[in-house]
Amino acid sequence: MTTIQKKATIGQTNPIAHLSPEDIELIAKELDDIRQSVIDTRGERDARYIRRVIKTQRSLELGSRVVLLASLFPPAWLVGTAGLSVAKILENMEIGHNILHGQWDWMRDPKIHSTTWEWDHVTPADQWKHSHNETHHTYTNVVGKDNDLGYGIMRVDEDQSWHPMHLGQPLWNLLNAIFFEYGIAAYDLELRGQLRRGKQHTEKFKREAGAVLRKLRKQVAKDYVVHPGFSMVTGSFIPTALANFTANTVRNLWSHSVIMCGHFPEGVETFETRSIDGETKPQWYLRQMLGSANISGPKLMHIMTGNLSHQIEHHLFPDLPSNRYAEIAPKVKALFERYDLAYCARPLPQQVYSAWHKVVRLSLPNGWLDTTNARNLPTQLKRLYEMTTGGPKVRRALQARMVQEQRRALAEAA
Repeated sequence: MTTIQKKATIGQTNPIAHLSPEDIELIAKELDDIRQSVIDTRGERDARYIRRVIKTQRSLELGSRVVLLASLFPPAWLVGTAGLSVAKILENMEIGHNILHGQWDWMRDPKIHSTTWEWDHVTPADQWKHSHNETHHTYTNVVGKDNDLGYGIMRVDEDQSWHPMHLGQPLWNLLNAIFFEYGIAAYDLELRGQLRRGKQHTEKFKREAGAVLRKLRKQVAKDYVVHPGFSMVTGSFIPTALANFTANTVRNLWSHSVIMCGHFPEGVETFETRSIDGETKPQWYLRQMLGSANISGPKLMHIMTGNLSHQIEHHLFPDLPSNRYAEIAPKVKALFERYDLAYCARPLPQQVYSAWHKVVRLSLPNGWLDTTNARNLPTQLKRLYEMTTGGPKVRRALQARMVQEQRRALAEAA
């Protein structure tokens, strides 16, 4: 049985304690039936959808790049940059991400296939498929196993010991958002671990680092040399280069926000490594249900997120066509409600706020944010200073005191 460890000291309970083994098996059976219903009906309608999206994206990118040839003129810069930003988002989210998941392999179209597609991203497709499809989707929200959970630079769970360096994680997260594609490339390379090893790099790392550098050169040449070079005839080299940088940054911020909303908002569960020992397929389903969150909104928003606004459905069925997630979402939500499970879904602004709130909350000692108010702020800041400048013994003592205060506050509120 998958167990979710929750500490009474922080007022949390096990959200699956009421489920019997039979319940979990029945949930899995219903999910299998939902999946099969899509497989049985996917066909020409779905193929037309992805081909139409690809055509739209390519036309938008080409048109935007043409407009930017005259980007010295502000209206052309604004229109071209906006169009290129949308095109890059579409290419990464609804097209590249989902094709590389194998969602369209059933079409047997060699041009739209996970084994042949290369996307507009610094990370080579093969490396991303390993770190994302094989690792992240297998170990979703398992602390210490799923590196997508905090990307190895953030504290992501209350049970992880707090250290003064965690105070900087809102800044690290912001920088990661701005330069997200480069952060993903470093993460896919497991660069942090490689740097710790010094010069003792494996052949695998050298091979993959070489592939990233080649892809990086290609991306930089396209966006900051070739395209601006064509703009030189109108004196628009620098504005075009700036437009490409802006479009890449907009794409990075958008994709980072969407992905953060999928696994990091308040109310989404994390799991201990030992909790997945001997995990069965039905238990894996349950972990995906509790470790993911959706974004509610209109159809255009869903397309712009690559339908990762249906993150719960995507993690249950990562290889189903993305345009079908909206169709099956009501069935999945009804399953949650029938078994008294929390279906975490909020509008985009609320979900982004919730994810960032968690980033800030976990950058601080457990209970500090929840027990701080205008009246005790000076005392709390003094405690935080003592924990920051003191040693491990001081941090443990003050942390224990704050957790006790939080527990009392929760008991009084109840």
